[in-house]
Amino acid sequence: MADQNAATPVAKNEDSARGFAFALTAYFLWGFLPIYMKMVAHIPPLEVLSHRVIWSVPIAAAVLLILKRTDDLKAALRSPRTLLMALLTAGLISVNWGIYVWAIGAGRALDTALGYFINPLFSIFLGAVLLKEKLKPTQIGAIALVAVAVGILTYDAGQLPWVSLALTLTWGFYAFFRKTLPVGPNQGFFLEVLLLSVPAMLYILYAETTGQGHFLQTGMSDTLLLLGSGVITAGPLMIYANGAKLLRLSTIGIMQYIAPTMIFLIAVFIFKEPFGTAKMIAFPLIWAALAIYTWSMLRDYRNR
Repeated sequence: MADQNAATPVAKNEDSARGFAFALTAYFLWGFLPIYMKMVAHIPPLEVLSHRVIWSVPIAAAVLLILKRTDDLKAALRSPRTLLMALLTAGLISVNWGIYVWAIGAGRALDTALGYFINPLFSIFLGAVLLKEKLKPTQIGAIALVAVAVGILTYDAGQLPWVSLALTLTWGFYAFFRKTLPVGPNQGFFLEVLLLSVPAMLYILYAETTGQGHFLQTGMSDTLLLLGSGVITAGPLMIYANGAKLLRLSTIGIMQYIAPTMIFLIAVFIFKEPFGTAKMIAFPLIWAALAIYTWSMLRDYRNR
């Protein structure tokens, strides 16, 4: 997961095969995440979130030591601007994680899928407005199909659920600021969880001392699941961070359909959440948009 451009302040605004592979791996891992989150649904979301943060710290630190990128980290720690930006991205990702954990446990996995279906449109909007990314006709066509699909899903729900909207905004802005964070992806993730570890540890100590905690208190199963939350958190996010540095924001936006599609299938066929006619229409439209955009991107890469 080493990033050869980690020391570059701002990543090049173009696509690469290496970035595509990183992002694809991350999104598939995230696609299966609801199954794990369902296994800890009996544990309060804030406790799960806190353990995700705490156990991500040693994993992220080990990666930096293995890759020998601690000098970059020291430089980042001496930069007030980098620390402030890391604090911003840490806040965004913690809110996103918290809402996601709660929604899966509350039986609203379809709402999370809808949020991540909508989010790429928001990412493409940010890319076009803030990074001046230009879209080709095939890409515009793909976005139009997505807009129709999202409209059908939103209409079917009667209104845009707050879960979906919150996930869209927090992840969309996280992706944007993470792309422009002037530090390597692995160092950036370590800074984020390091900053979040203080409130996380305070909450865990409070939960354990008041008898509300589940770590080492309610059986080996709960303890192992909470320990494993660090792996399922740090792994995909660090892989994603490496990929985000090597892809255009609009490309990241379209690839984000992979995870919500998997979440959608898990919600319907494993969690047995309601599946209506509107979703049967919208779902193929979203996959068609992904196929069109991916074909266009791969064709351009092959021509280059």
